[in-house]
Amino acid sequence: MRLYFFLFITLTTLFSFSQHDKNKVKHDSILFSQKINKALFFLNSNQFDSFKKHTYFALPFAKSSKEIEKCHFFLAYYYNHKHISDSAYHYYHASKNLLLKIGDTLTAGRRLADIADIQYRANDYLGSEINTILALKYIENSKLSLKKYSLYNLLGNIYCDRKEPEEALKYYDLSITFLSQKQKKHDLEIIRVINNKGLALQRVNRNKEAIKYFKKGLKYDSIQQKYPKQYALLIENIAWSNFSLKNYRNVLNQYNEALKINTSIKDLLGIIRNHINISHFHKENNNLSKAKEHAKNALGLTQNTHFEKEELLALELLAELSPKKESIKYLKEYTEKKDRAIQKERVLKNQFAKVRYETEKKEKENTILKTDNEKKQAEITYQKQQKTIGWLAAFIGILLFGLSISFFSLRRRKLIYQAQLQKIEAREHERQQIAKSLHDEVAGDLRLIHQKLEGSNLLEEAQKLNTVKDNVRNLSHQLSSVSFDKVPFKDQIINLVSDYFTLDFRIKVNGVNDIEWTKINNSIKRLLYLSIRECIQNTQKHAEANLITIDFSVHKKSVFLNITDNGKGFDINNSKKGIGLHNMQERVEELNGTLTIESEVGKGTKTHIQIPLNV
Repeated sequence: MRLYFFLFITLTTLFSFSQHDKNKVKHDSILFSQKINKALFFLNSNQFDSFKKHTYFALPFAKSSKEIEKCHFFLAYYYNHKHISDSAYHYYHASKNLLLKIGDTLTAGRRLADIADIQYRANDYLGSEINTILALKYIENSKLSLKKYSLYNLLGNIYCDRKEPEEALKYYDLSITFLSQKQKKHDLEIIRVINNKGLALQRVNRNKEAIKYFKKGLKYDSIQQKYPKQYALLIENIAWSNFSLKNYRNVLNQYNEALKINTSIKDLLGIIRNHINISHFHKENNNLSKAKEHAKNALGLTQNTHFEKEELLALELLAELSPKKESIKYLKEYTEKKDRAIQKERVLKNQFAKVRYETEKKEKENTILKTDNEKKQAEITYQKQQKTIGWLAAFIGILLFGLSISFFSLRRRKLIYQAQLQKIEAREHERQQIAKSLHDEVAGDLRLIHQKLEGSNLLEEAQKLNTVKDNVRNLSHQLSSVSFDKVPFKDQIINLVSDYFTLDFRIKVNGVNDIEWTKINNSIKRLLYLSIRECIQNTQKHAEANLITIDFSVHKKSVFLNITDNGKGFDINNSKKGIGLHNMQERVEELNGTLTIESEVGKGTKTHIQIPLNV
């Protein structure tokens, strides 16, 4: 018992430490979920600063790579929305690396697409192209047709800005093939690609070819009503190409129509570009006041926005259109802002390169650290293994000691049990011999004497002797036990019940057919048989019952006998056990069993016997 208690305490202590760590991880996980869900709530409510703040709150509780990646992605999304490109790039890059670490290349491809887009907007065309192609590689075998369309369209834009129209057109055509794979129509996306094709040709002054694409885009059904922004962009681009070709006839009308549409839909960037293009038109036609007016409108609208390119175009126009003193002011502002833009672009490219360099450097350092840590870990693991082996050896030793004690204890109990069975069998054999002697010898001698007394006319003495002879015979039958080798136990029980069964004294037997009696020791069967007979006789003599129920069952390596009658019952506390019950108790205890009797006056009697099948 002490051994089991020691093992229990040891295992409980180890489990409690493990459970403490698990509880801490679970607590952190719950806090992370609460804070990240709150961040999502603010994102859905367009409260971006609160969204960022609660994402930072969640980050310390993020333990798994997946949770940390989610925080990085949320922060990247925030900075991208705020046009803080270097921070957005940093967090997208960190998110992508974690996704690759956990093997989620598909989502890593999405992050690379975001990185490539940031690089394109920063004029880092080479970096954007590299990451776009890498993103396509990661999502190549997926069904993300829209994402593939977007990436090929981005490659087209890169080559368009590089003034390589043939390459641009090739990638634009590829982007449209992925739209055709979707069942849903994507007219808007196709119109955008068609417009981009025109722009690629417009950039290299192939304006007549460009106009064909712009007009093709205008042929889409109800484009002006469904997609007014794209309609305005197409007619503006047609006007620009015609302006470049010196075909001025309808240019101003198209610019004004585009401006009217963009104003109605509140497309600020479109409005600014319209004013710049109209300014160019009036400047070309020597209407300088109108040109300046539209240039000023454009410049005014660019304030407090991120439209730096358009602001520079407006300042350049105003420098050309204004009187000398005013022109110098605009030129100075234009030069300063352009220098800042170039510097910003250079800084961004350096920042992108720095992030890549630091990532690669960190990966190398991590590889070195990983190697060192693996060596240290191997040493620690070896030491732990030695300790574990020591503890395990001690544990196994204690366990084997305990098992050996249990084994010898069980073996001793089995030997005692076997000796008990042999003792019972010997006693039964002795009873059989006595019963046979009484029946064959004593009863036979008494029969001869009885006949002689009758022959001598000693009738009274003969009658008394006959009574003695019958008592001897009954005693012989009582001592004699049935043989379960010759007659099955079930049949013996049926015969026993039949001997006592009458219409006024019914006996029900349950479960006798559910047990494989051939596998049960004869001593146990003999005990059950004698116990049933004793209970039936006691009930018939004393209980005034008309029904006895006998139930057999086997459960957990024990056989159970329950005998219930509906007789008058008795007060157990004030009753003494008769010799029959006393003998029954002894027989049950000899086989390590238990005998329980329950009775109340007026409620009948229940006898419960439980005998182990083996020890």
